[in-house]
Amino acid sequence: MTTLAPVPFGWTSSMLSSRPANDDPFVRLWNEVDRLFSQVFRTDFLDWPERRTYTLPIEIVETPDAFEIVAELPGVDPKDVTIELRGDLLTIKGEKKAGREESGATWHVSERRFGSFARSLRLPFSVDTEQVEAQYKNGVLQVKLLKPAAMRQEVKRIEVKAAA
Repeated sequence: MTTLAPVPFGWTSSMLSSRPANDDPFVRLWNEVDRLFSQVFRTDFLDWPERRTYTLPIEIVETPDAFEIVAELPGVDPKDVTIELRGDLLTIKGEKKAGREESGATWHVSERRFGSFARSLRLPFSVDTEQVEAQYKNGVLQVKLLKPAAMRQEVKRIEVKAAA
């Protein structure tokens, strides 16, 4: 594959031939930028191994009676997701499998993530496994962990009165 330089002119050769390239600070700067871009966009950078691990992005929401954990897992089959609870440690793990054939294809850009993922969270309390609910719908995993009775707080509204 031919690598195109981000600097479209042949600045390192004919345009600035009056001074050697290693003597001109601007030419050195352009060469360095060109080298950096070439490293970032080289073909083996694009051909990362198919199997890699990535961090599962999540949201944690606390309500008066529960903690809710939401994770976006687009393209992941629910059968490939495992949720484990050991005392106060919740672990969500799984794998997003590549759903493409690569025979004879040349990929130029692939920003989709494939591979295994895992995320462990230490909870502020031990959870009874019977008090955990998990739902998966439209690529979104929601795990609801009910708080123990001692941690549940009753919410009382306080009336705000206008000052005289």
